[in-house]
Amino acid sequence: MRKRSKYRPKRNLLNPVGFVLESLTPVRAQSSFMLDLKLKNHGSLAMLMHGRGGRTDIDVLVNMDNIVEALFRLGFGQDYGDVVAAGLEALRTVGKRGAETGKFIMNASEIKALNDVMELHDAQMDVIVLKDMERDIELVNKEYQLRRMTPIVENT
Repeated sequence: MRKRSKYRPKRNLLNPVGFVLESLTPVRAQSSFMLDLKLKNHGSLAMLMHGRGGRTDIDVLVNMDNIVEALFRLGFGQDYGDVVAAGLEALRTVGKRGAETGKFIMNASEIKALNDVMELHDAQMDVIVLKDMERDIELVNKEYQLRRMTPIVENT
């Protein structure tokens, strides 16, 4: 028997010009997507600030923080490196404390850091185009596959 070939032909685009033009549209032009994203992110942060947050709220904020960090690495918001670092540290401490106690409760400095990261995320979403968002998601997925992300709770 002949060995099966690994070659798979590339998918042909039906509308290549439309594909390119769509990738150049701003993310803020996708109003329903942006509204859902903002509601989910701000709702999770509000639940955590009131002390009623759970694992799903932390997961939403971790995903938001990963996107902010990846956009920062791609060059969006280079002046806000301290905000990104403070947000990551605050999220790790809240997550670690919540994993130990089962309750995700934040103190004032962590609330301020996560509010600053949320403002940066909203500003980045107003500036970027869909192509940047695709590159950003690809970077986050690559970091996850290569296990370069710092876990909230270290497995020992």
